[in-house]
Amino acid sequence: MKPETARHSLFEDAQGLATGTLLCAFGIVILTSAGLMTGQTAGLAVLIGYATGWPFAAVFFAVNLPFYALALARMGLRFTVKTFVAVALLSAMAAVLPGLIAFDSLHPGAAALLFGVVTGAGLLAVFRHGASLGGVGIIALMAQERLGWQAGWVQLGFDAVLFALALLVIDPTLVAWSLLGAVVVNSVIGVNHRRDRYIGT
Repeated sequence: MKPETARHSLFEDAQGLATGTLLCAFGIVILTSAGLMTGQTAGLAVLIGYATGWPFAAVFFAVNLPFYALALARMGLRFTVKTFVAVALLSAMAAVLPGLIAFDSLHPGAAALLFGVVTGAGLLAVFRHGASLGGVGIIALMAQERLGWQAGWVQLGFDAVLFALALLVIDPTLVAWSLLGAVVVNSVIGVNHRRDRYIGT
């Protein structure tokens, strides 16, 4: 039996969410600088941005708005507030960072790997401080609860459709490199975000 652990303090949550969202925003800069995309809600925002020319930051913030009611009903007020803060921070940082960072040369394979590692680490920080960065996971949990569908398969199905649509917007080679980035992100999370190993709150 694992020992009980205290919740993170407000300061610990603040630094954890700030650090995690900064890493994720940097990952988005790497991703979009190479013309790549990713999955989940962030991937939807990236794809809409590519198709319309709208800035990622604004689109990402907007596409998450419908999910907060679901988060409140499914995950509670604490999670919902933290998620709103995390999404707002990521949106703000993603708007600012492109003006501060530029890449003269960025191979899509290197971009995919760097995006995966940096974003995976950022998401770990966000998750471990009781928040998330997107609504697709909430939909997946609700589908599992109400329909008996596996949440992981629901998310995989969403990503499959998203990457198929990406073929209409970006070069197929870049879509292939993007898949590598998505695999790296999920591998980092899968190996490191485990309840049987991480006992903090």
